[in-house]
Amino acid sequence: MLQSKTRWLLKKADETIIHTFINELNQPRIVAELLVNRGIKTVDAARSFLYAAEQDFYDPFLLSGMEEAVKRIVKAVKNNEKITIYGDYDADGVSSTTVLKLALNQLGAEQVDWYIPNRFTEGYGPNKDAFAKIKEKGTSLLITVDCGISAIEEAQLAKDLGMDYIVTDHHEPGPMLPEALAILHPKKPGETYPFSELAGAGVAMKLAHALLGELPEELIGIAAIGTIADLVPLQDENRLIAIRGLQALKKTNRPGLLALYKKAGIAMDSFNEDSIGFGIAPRINAVGRLEDADPAVELLLTNDQAEAERIAEEIDFLNKERQSIVKEITLEAMAEVESRFPLEQYPVLVIAKEGWNPGVVGIVASKLVEKYYRPTIILSIDREKGMAKGSARSIPGFDLFQNLSVNRELLPHFGGHPMAAGMTLRIEDVDELRSRLCRQAKDILTEEDFQPVTEIDGVVSIEEISLPLIGQMAGLAPYGMHNPKPRILIEGASVASAKKIGADKTHLKLALEENGVQLDSIGFGLGDIYDHLSPYAKVSAIGELAVNEWNNLKKPQLFLQDLSVTEWQLFDCRGNAKTTLKPASIPEKRKLILFREESKAMLANENEGILIKTAESAKAEELDGLNVAILDLPNEKGMIEALLEGKRPARMYLYFRNGGDDYFKAFPTREQFKWYYAMLLKKGPMDYKDMSEKLLHFKGWPKDTIDFMTKVFFELEFVTIRNGLISLEKNSPKRDLTESETYQARKARMELEQELLYAPSNQLYQYFNQQIGSRDDYKEETKQWI
Repeated sequence: MLQSKTRWLLKKADETIIHTFINELNQPRIVAELLVNRGIKTVDAARSFLYAAEQDFYDPFLLSGMEEAVKRIVKAVKNNEKITIYGDYDADGVSSTTVLKLALNQLGAEQVDWYIPNRFTEGYGPNKDAFAKIKEKGTSLLITVDCGISAIEEAQLAKDLGMDYIVTDHHEPGPMLPEALAILHPKKPGETYPFSELAGAGVAMKLAHALLGELPEELIGIAAIGTIADLVPLQDENRLIAIRGLQALKKTNRPGLLALYKKAGIAMDSFNEDSIGFGIAPRINAVGRLEDADPAVELLLTNDQAEAERIAEEIDFLNKERQSIVKEITLEAMAEVESRFPLEQYPVLVIAKEGWNPGVVGIVASKLVEKYYRPTIILSIDREKGMAKGSARSIPGFDLFQNLSVNRELLPHFGGHPMAAGMTLRIEDVDELRSRLCRQAKDILTEEDFQPVTEIDGVVSIEEISLPLIGQMAGLAPYGMHNPKPRILIEGASVASAKKIGADKTHLKLALEENGVQLDSIGFGLGDIYDHLSPYAKVSAIGELAVNEWNNLKKPQLFLQDLSVTEWQLFDCRGNAKTTLKPASIPEKRKLILFREESKAMLANENEGILIKTAESAKAEELDGLNVAILDLPNEKGMIEALLEGKRPARMYLYFRNGGDDYFKAFPTREQFKWYYAMLLKKGPMDYKDMSEKLLHFKGWPKDTIDFMTKVFFELEFVTIRNGLISLEKNSPKRDLTESETYQARKARMELEQELLYAPSNQLYQYFNQQIGSRDDYKEETKQWI
């Protein structure tokens, strides 16, 4: 067996809808399953999803508050009032700020400024000092983007200062809403807008659409950066933003974006959602994580190539610095967990330390969730202010926003989503928050919730996989939240070849085979699986299908994510020449079996070996679910069969090492027995020791062979040995050699050696498979993951 790294969950799609999609849309089964798994239930909805690029955006005025917002902004532009955009320091906030700034400029606004708070000195969202400064600079209209829905007191201050205030946001609304001229928020109470999951950049884009009467492609492209970076569901209007936005980003002429593409190593012709998720967004986010986010906005706005290259260089440097800081803090946070917060006692991890950069703690929280699979909060302690500031990430089943909301009295500032949140609290309240969240988690989460789950979209055979199929599956892109990259399952494939690859051999390359058809697969970071995968294993594999192109040849490929072997596995360790066997070479839950006392010398720890002397003791050994190593050979095959009778070991490691005296000794032929008998008949009584030495010299027979034949003759009463002389019994009855117990035992052992010790590996597997692997009940018991 080989346990998968995560718990696999095969999604169950409605078969009726699947068949409808297959027939009505002319799609293969796997694509129909993918559509159903994404919550699509009707043919019309499926067509809209597959052909989203042909759809139109919703009327922006369907968003309540839009008319009031547009009227006030148009008035401000006509009167040449000072407008300030108040944004956020992440990629969504930067994108939102940029979208609205460009839209206002296109509308003719001459006095447009933006303000993004410093993460370290001001924190997330609106703050009173910033509002006062903005007012001092002459602002009469203040518009928030990607923030503001929780800023109740700040909204009142804006009113008191005489500024009109418009909020555009998408974060979860609290029990109270700020007092503002207009609130554009798809989730606010009573909102009837057709789609509620817009990112901050999406809401800003809707405002731009309403102001301009149309949507310039470059604004959709920038909105796509915020939409994809903020991990909102890529469904409905977000999907349209992503599709149209990616098309715009592929052909953009904006110097800032082109300079950033160059630094990220992104080719425009292959630009996709991963280009944003792994190339653009981390660099934009790095600016606000380490310093003021203004350079990120300046990069997206600039029309100067030299300035763009300079800022892109600065941003790329900050991203590298951010990576180094994240690595250092992650190691420190993990050390805190290992030393102070045992997982069995802490279902929620709240880790706080002085000196950690609060700009990267969200990334660190994500890494700890990945390692420990616990809701995690990482806090940076500021002793001077007496505050702890940080970010949280969660697992399915534990709604962060909801669970933090019931602790509002401990959290003067917090906001976020079910899976992510940010917060500030007093240092003395950290322990109390940890205790409360752990109690809440114990009431909500089950033991199963703490086992990482990998969702699988459908089962596909290797024979089905083709370039056209992969092309049809690609019609579901771009991928993101609620529309993940399709993950498929291949069941019971043979391993045609396997090897570790990469400079440090940490990656795994497999050729999976089914009915003579092979599929190349590669598993990055899965090199450790190689040592736990038998050549005869029937594997189940999950991963993402892709097209591999090499020397103008295209072929399907599986990006392997996990493997499972549900049946027992055989590892042929014969020929291992090491004098001692280290138990560490066999995985935990192991049992080391030997049949000969002298074989204990092979073990580094003799006490770990279990000596089997009788068939009864062999039958009594518990092997179910264990990794069993057989170190030597018994005298008869029946001992192995008794050992395995009715047992279900997970793996068998077969060493069959030399135990001492009789292994590897030749078995004399009948012609040799005849010659020996004839010599004794001819020569008469002889000195046994002298005779043995002469036969060794003239015939080349080992002393063991002579002793063995002599013992057989003695048991058959053919010879006698008295006073060192050997002679034939002239009147002995005729008997066959096989009547000798010594002959039978030696022959049985030699046959056992031929069958098990010297047999080809595949023949050895077939023998043990007859003993273990052919039982249907075994297969059913070990296939519980599905």
